Amino acid sequence: MKNKVAKPFLKWAGGKTQLIGEIEKNLPYEMMGHNFTYLEPFVGSGAVLFWMLNNFPKLEKAVICDINEDLINTYQVIASNPKELISTLYQFQNEYHSLETKEEEKKQYYYNKRDIYNLRQTDKIIQSALFIFLNRTCFNGLYRVNQKNVFNVPMGAYKMPTICDDVNLLAVSEVLKKVEIIHGDYEKSLEYAEKNSLFYFDPPYKPLSNTSSFNSYAKDVFDDNEQIRLRDFCSKLNILKHKWILSNSDVSGENTNNDFFDKIYDNFLIKRVKAKRSINANASRRGELNELLITNFNMILEYA
Repeated sequence: MKNKVAKPFLKWAGGKTQLIGEIEKNLPYEMMGHNFTYLEPFVGSGAVLFWMLNNFPKLEKAVICDINEDLINTYQVIASNPKELISTLYQFQNEYHSLETKEEEKKQYYYNKRDIYNLRQTDKIIQSALFIFLNRTCFNGLYRVNQKNVFNVPMGAYKMPTICDDVNLLAVSEVLKKVEIIHGDYEKSLEYAEKNSLFYFDPPYKPLSNTSSFNSYAKDVFDDNEQIRLRDFCSKLNILKHKWILSNSDVSGENTNNDFFDKIYDNFLIKRVKAKRSINANASRRGELNELLITNFNMILEYA
């Protein structure tokens, strides 16, 4: 397994694989040549996490945190019980693939698994297997819950999706050995910060329009007040001399008068970078758009 590079085990709306090149250009390399701690409080599919773990040998410890308990449970199960999880996923995969030509039975299988998942009464291994199964078979790999925390995404059109990538799951389990996996609000991550720490924040993005919101990863909405609370937390980290990077949507690209992020992060460095978006109800809004990378590098002494 040492030769296998771990990669995200989930499809994820807003995943950061397409942004890694820009993040790489904007890292504080002066601190990363020494032992450092990496903290990612909105971990999602972990694209940046796995890239960091695979590419920076001086990364001594990593901490991931997310408010989505089902997501965090899945990370914890992969870290501690990968073989049991793989066995369950293979069972789901074999059963689902056997219904390839039986469309109605296939639908019934999917919605039955979705109902079981939403009851949240199974053990952690089965619950995490259901989480991955739904992610691999639902529409667009979209994770969305309502205010009652009910996963409500319909079945996708995939014929024979890979539900169990055992090789990658074992590789992920291996790299997660140096990762502290925490369920909770992003502010909880501060408890795990060390002297030489780098935070990466990938919060639910501020919608570009009233119809483009895909930020329902948890039952509580991440609205403008939450965006400001996150800014306050970043300001606190700056005072404590921790380095951080934050990504978000460039709402000014949709409306040049919308300077929301330019105002609330006016004390920090804001860069506009290109990224691809593949999920949008409006096809014309898919493709390459500007996103924001905001950092406090070179500003810690000035504002501390």
